[in-house]
Amino acid sequence: MAGHQQSGDLTMEEKSYWVKIKKPVLAGWFLFWILMITVAVQDHLKGGGQHIWEPIFWESSSALVGTLLLLLQRRRLTDRRLLQTPAKWFWQQILPLPLLSTAFVVAVYGLRHALYAMLGLRYQHDGWIKVYFYECSKIFLFFGMFYVVIFGLQAYASLLEEKENAEKSQALLRNAQLHRLTQQMQPHFLFNVLNTISSLMYTDVKLADSALSQIATLLRASMDLGKHSETSLADELKLLQAYAKLMSLRFIDRVEINWDIADEVLACKVPVMSLQTILENSFKHTVEKRSQLTHIKISAYRETGQVILRIEDDAGHLQENGQGSGVGISNLRQRLQVLYQDKASLQLRDLTPSGVITELRLPLDTGSVAR
Repeated sequence: MAGHQQSGDLTMEEKSYWVKIKKPVLAGWFLFWILMITVAVQDHLKGGGQHIWEPIFWESSSALVGTLLLLLQRRRLTDRRLLQTPAKWFWQQILPLPLLSTAFVVAVYGLRHALYAMLGLRYQHDGWIKVYFYECSKIFLFFGMFYVVIFGLQAYASLLEEKENAEKSQALLRNAQLHRLTQQMQPHFLFNVLNTISSLMYTDVKLADSALSQIATLLRASMDLGKHSETSLADELKLLQAYAKLMSLRFIDRVEINWDIADEVLACKVPVMSLQTILENSFKHTVEKRSQLTHIKISAYRETGQVILRIEDDAGHLQENGQGSGVGISNLRQRLQVLYQDKASLQLRDLTPSGVITELRLPLDTGSVAR
């Protein structure tokens, strides 16, 4: 009936699996019968035989029938459900061998007798009982060897497939985790920006209006970047500079920012909003808590196969204000682990006599470095 698969047909999954292993199986099967024909010809000539076509035909008829019988077993041979239990898999293959052996003897000797009769010759061989048991023993031996080969190839193919699926699954998991972490940053970032506007409204309305324009630019940039997990350092700096201008409006005469960015690393990839997270950390834990001027230096350069990004201030203290333990820094650490595993690091340390330096080390993407 339409829509129902016949029991003898292979499923799409089994066909795909058979395609993966059929080349080495058929190559081995072909070489095996070439070897058998070669040995038969040599034995025939050593025994005084004169017609070389005879041993070639004998072994070719065996090869033809054996190949057809092997193809009839494709469904059993590609049954992956029993790969985890080799004994059951081999038993499933061996079970029909008595029937296959009988079919082999009938077909092979039928072909030989038919051809000899067409040529007006008589095909001579031992008695049927002896022939039957001899040919059956060969079938059991030959097919048994190929069952071992096919099982090994299937097990190896299955192992590679499982490894590939595991890698795909791991990649999807990393992407999902990274997306979650990136999305988590946006509400946190928006909250801090709105908090800045709120504080300005009570001190300078014109300044607050100017800050709103700056925020619109900042939010557009952050939304564009938020669609990706990484961006170029140049694009990240655009967002960072917009944020720095906004915060400078809020903390007039309380912060001075110096930039030291090497041109050679502008094309390098960095995690989205990574520098903004670090700078925000400095403002929250240092600038907000002081009325005096705070100097902040932002630098980026290349060093021994890494991109070094640093943001340092001259007044913070890690032990006093808990800088580095907030949501933003924790989120950034998780994103670094997902993106780069152990190839990236984020460190915060105190400076002497005062100040905090935050250093982000990323693997250098040499293909993106500007030349």
